[in-house]
Amino acid sequence: MAIHDWPEDDRPRERLIKSGASALSDAELLAVFLRTGVKGKSAVDLGRQMLQEFGSLSKLFGAGINDFSRIHGLGSAKYAQLQAVLELAKRAICEEVRQADILHSPQAVRQYLQLMLGGRAYESFAVLFLDVKNRLLSSEELFRGTLDQASVYPREVLKSALKHNAASVILAHNHPSGACEPSNADRQLTSKLQQALQLVDIRVLDHFIVANPHVYSFAEHGLL
Repeated sequence: MAIHDWPEDDRPRERLIKSGASALSDAELLAVFLRTGVKGKSAVDLGRQMLQEFGSLSKLFGAGINDFSRIHGLGSAKYAQLQAVLELAKRAICEEVRQADILHSPQAVRQYLQLMLGGRAYESFAVLFLDVKNRLLSSEELFRGTLDQASVYPREVLKSALKHNAASVILAHNHPSGACEPSNADRQLTSKLQQALQLVDIRVLDHFIVANPHVYSFAEHGLL
């Protein structure tokens, strides 16, 4: 049955307007985004299929266009729309982070990093560059692939920090496996970068590991 044939109180868009987006399930929110389903499937059914296919929202959001388009009813237009929505969300959170001391907005930082790194199928290392008031100057993805001391070069991190005239940095990388705890290599890498940046009086405020739906903070666990 098509959604327009459902009782009005059961339709996702009408429920969202009446009760707010938080009242909807993930599949229902995807249905509002999709607007229409395909033959034999409502938009909610298609939303459920997307979640089953990718396993989670974060993996769906991180999917490439080829994987995304394998589901009947999805294609380049929907992919472009989804990427635009995600980028708008990232920019909105980035505005919040830029406007205040980043240490006073820990949840916004986590959300920003989850949008930036959470859905990726490969390991990615990023750095947030901050000014003397802990406000965000810029963020960069510096390395991709298997991350260890050999593949993340301190001189490149240092070069970027100096380019942005950063007073401090926040390090971040993802664990596509979903394991949230830092490995020995993660700890050694953090120490190595911390020592390199200290030589030019740039502080490492934190190192986050993004393993959706969790985000691990080195600082909160006393590792910095």
